[in-house]
Formats: sequence, structure tokens, C-alpha cells
Amino acid sequence: MFFCFVFFLSNFLSAQDSVGNSAPFVSSSYDSYKKGEFMKYRIHYGVFNASYATLGLQEASIDSIKVYKAIAIGRTTGLARLFFKVEDVYETYFSKSLVQPIKSTRNVYEGGYTKDIEIQYDYINSQAIVKDLEKNETNKVSISNNIQDLVSTFYYLRNHFDVKKLKINDFIRITMFFDAENYNFRMKFLGLQDIKTKFGVVNCLKFRPTIESGRVFKDNESLTLWISNDENKIPIKIKAGLKIGSIEADLEQFKGLKHPFKIKIK
Repeated sequence: MFFCFVFFLSNFLSAQDSVGNSAPFVSSSYDSYKKGEFMKYRIHYGVFNASYATLGLQEASIDSIKVYKAIAIGRTTGLARLFFKVEDVYETYFSKSLVQPIKSTRNVYEGGYTKDIEIQYDYINSQAIVKDLEKNETNKVSISNNIQDLVSTFYYLRNHFDVKKLKINDFIRITMFFDAENYNFRMKFLGLQDIKTKFGVVNCLKFRPTIESGRVFKDNESLTLWISNDENKIPIKIKAGLKIGSIEADLEQFKGLKHPFKIKIK
């Protein structure tokens, strides 16, 4: 299983249709982040740490144009690393105005399973050019112009989503591109909830993504996500119900946030 928001996403993408009201999106930016932003999450099964995941934002250049480069890294730690070593690195380049992936890379090692993928997004021809660097293969897959990848989805939701118009039971829907396939991703807004963290109590927006139940997840509503109810809109906590027990990801460290991190009680 991948870790934190981006890593959980790859395990619960679903191609099913959505029902219910759609939440509003906007083309203008809410300016929710800046270069230098960094977050670290502790992933644990009960009291046992399983891994850590980090998500950072840098500035880069593509064809002499300044863009953002987001880097998501997941690693197992301690005893978990001895039994199942994980080294996952995802990188996504996207424009500074409208969040839209320009280039994505995925380099993973998971208990002997490896993958090294590079994707270029060609919006003029509505296609993704997928290069498997291990197999030396290149494929072209049709995409829509509003496509997002695993990492860019995180920044798209933060910068192009109108929280003020969000109503309970509204669905967020996004078309996501992963592993050379298009997926329909959706999650339901459940309301506001205060979450106790190591930093204090944080008021959060609570969401429930629709996932595919099976050998890992308990059912298709086994995942819950809490996002800070402030201008940063960062993940505070993720909880996934498994066949046996549950696994959680909690915000462990942060720096470089563009806006004040709102804490109700220290």
C-alpha cells in the first residue's frame, strides 16, 4: 500500500459513476501554497510506526518557463522496513496558474516490485505519452484536458476548489490519470470536525473517498480524510479501515506554509 494522501490514492481509484450533487470548482487560484512548503506524515498501525511520507513543493523550469515541482516520497521504517522495504518517489511538474500536470515521474520499489515511469501530457493532441523506462516502451493514451495525476490532484483541490459553497453530502469528482489509465475519482463531504493533533486541536473538513473494497480495505467507505479548514487546506489525518484493524496517517511536521496554521487549542 502506498502512503499518505498520494499513496492511498493509488489504491482506491474507482471507475464507477457518481451520484449526488457536484461540488463547485473555480478556474481562478485561491493561492493556497508557495515554494518551500513541506509536510511529513507518520503512518502507523495502532502504536506501531509503519512508514513516513513527505510532500514538498519546489520551483523548476520546463522550456524556460517557471513551474512548480511537487515531490512525494514514501518509505517504510523500523521493523516494517525489514519485512517489506518501500521506496516510492513521485514527481509532478505543473503550471503556477492553473494546476495541470505537465510532466510526471513515478519511481517505486515495494518489496522487490519496481516501476520507473515518465509521463508527458500533450493537451493539444489530448494524449499522455507514457514511457516505461525499465521496459524501454512508449505508449500514447487519450486523456481529457481537465486530467490530473496523483500528486497534482492534491494541489488542484487546494487551489481550485470553492470550500465556501461546499454542502454536506456534496461530491468532489476528478478524472485522474494513473498507470496509463483514466479513472473517475470522487469523495463525499461529511461536514466539519475538530481533530486532536500533536500541535493542538485543528478544525477540519471531513471527506470520505469512494474506494474499491477487496482484499485490503474493509468496504468501499473505509477511508476517511481530514483537511485543515483554513487557507492552507492541508491533510491533517487519514484513516483507512482494513480487513484487520486500521492504518492511520497523521501530520508529523510542516514548514513553509503560505498561510497561518490555525490551531484551536494548544
